[in-house]
Amino acid sequence: MKMKLKSHRGAAKRFKTTGSGKIKRGHAYGSHLLTSKSPKRKNNLKKTGTVSDADHAVIKRLIPYS
Repeated sequence: MKMKLKSHRGAAKRFKTTGSGKIKRGHAYGSHLLTSKSPKRKNNLKKTGTVSDADHAVIKRLIPYS
């Protein structure tokens, strides 16, 4: 009998998979101490990024069905 894999719930809340198979992620450093950051920098922190190729395999194992 083949067992289902469990998703890592912490990772599942932080990463989403795109239709083409890339993994989206949010940027760090955007939640506090915002007065010292420039508006341009804060605006760029709002946007999503993609997980690097080096980390892709590790994250994919944490979220197997997404």
